[in-house]
Amino acid sequence: MSKLLVSQYHTEVERIIQYGGSRKETSIRVAFQNLVNEYCKPREFRLIPELDYKTPSGKLVYPDGTVKDALRLDWGYWESKDEYDNLDQEIEKKLIKGYPDSNILFEDSQTAVLIQGGQETMRVPMKDADALDGIITYFINYVRPEVKDFREAIEIFKEDLPAVLNALRKIITVPLRQRREPHRQHHRLGISTISNSLR
Repeated sequence: MSKLLVSQYHTEVERIIQYGGSRKETSIRVAFQNLVNEYCKPREFRLIPELDYKTPSGKLVYPDGTVKDALRLDWGYWESKDEYDNLDQEIEKKLIKGYPDSNILFEDSQTAVLIQGGQETMRVPMKDADALDGIITYFINYVRPEVKDFREAIEIFKEDLPAVLNALRKIITVPLRQRREPHRQHHRLGISTISNSLR
């Protein structure tokens, strides 16, 4: 997307810390939320805070943010932690609780960790503008395997469609007389059978 957005994010975090005197997650996470929302715009997504997520066990959890489209489909999740937390332990705790691991970005304002398909795919220092831009871009552009498979099936269908249409045209354009002739023969056979049985 843009290193300028990342630079603006870094400036905003510093202002929040300067004015508020706090580095706590609850104080500074809005800056990251705003940054991710900027990356969402080209895809017409929104990062919606604190939506519930039903785990496979039926328990509700509340990621800090859920990336949604206009159809309300989930495309990713975000979880913010305090920089004083042990990020790896916090990630493990969240995943044990049943937080989604399909496409979730964890961050503590120092390090960002991306987990996709249950595996850590990236880990970057958040002070590195290029790396932060890369991880957020990768996070936002992630396509779930089932969506990717569906899109590939559509492309294959598009390729096969001309052949299917030609076959249908041949079936439809068989002269009407040829299609009716077997029916007439069965009809004649039925009439003669009835005539013979009446004699």
